[in-house]
Amino acid sequence: MAIFTGSAVALVTPFQADGVVDYDQLKSLVEYHVANRTDAIVICGTTGEASTMTEEEHMEVIRKCCEYVNKRIPVIAGTGSNCTETAVKLSKEAEEAGADALLVVTPYYNKATQNGLIRHYTTIAEAVSLPIIMYNVPGRTGCNIQPATAAKLAKEVKNIVAIKEASGSISQVAKLAQLADGQIDIYSGNDDQVVPLLSLGGKGVISVTANIIPQDTHDMVAKFLEGDVAGALALQLKGLELCDAMFCEVNPIPVKKAVELAGLCNGYVRMPMTEAEPASVEKIRKAMRDYGIELKA
Repeated sequence: MAIFTGSAVALVTPFQADGVVDYDQLKSLVEYHVANRTDAIVICGTTGEASTMTEEEHMEVIRKCCEYVNKRIPVIAGTGSNCTETAVKLSKEAEEAGADALLVVTPYYNKATQNGLIRHYTTIAEAVSLPIIMYNVPGRTGCNIQPATAAKLAKEVKNIVAIKEASGSISQVAKLAQLADGQIDIYSGNDDQVVPLLSLGGKGVISVTANIIPQDTHDMVAKFLEGDVAGALALQLKGLELCDAMFCEVNPIPVKKAVELAGLCNGYVRMPMTEAEPASVEKIRKAMRDYGIELKA
């Protein structure tokens, strides 16, 4: 059984002006997404700026998110690291905190060979009982999970059940689907490729733009899976300008500005991220207005 089908939001982490996590706003975001048909919440991923948090902050944000969601939808905790031992520690703690699943990114900076990836993911999986989504985003990590590697892990390790595919290569996704024989759930990690990935048997998306259009992101997947391919495609194409704006600077800078403009939470980012440039802000504003999103800031 899939961890989720549909749209999981790669949730932003709201900060106060001094950089402290704003838990009141985090709770409000959780309620907003539950009310607007988000199918799962990914907490402390790339968009959540986990890489700027201490381990203590990281775990407290996961704990609070699990508390606020209260099992209404799955909470998927980001627990990846370029250190296998650290990833194991975070994964164990997330399980204790009540997470429903884990999102584990490939090792970054030091990277790994394909055999190294097999050992890395197997070691983490053996330390927990939660289902694991591998996260393949070579543009950020410099490390690509080859289709044969992902298929091998899914077939041989019981709780490695899915992959967030953000390589940008539909050909790679097709090869993975072929090799995995239905034994891995595939989620899009690219908001502009959801419908193409669904056509290859994907189960949904882990989405940045769902931070501001949760209902439509849910509906895009639901329509496709219900057989309304034209309706799903219409939503995919409608969102392309917005998707482009959300990546006009390094994620999560644009989406942090977008949630602020939408009045959902503060848009503060932690260094080394910086505020969006004025030209980018105008691009974000225009895309949101063109989409029909009410601007409140």
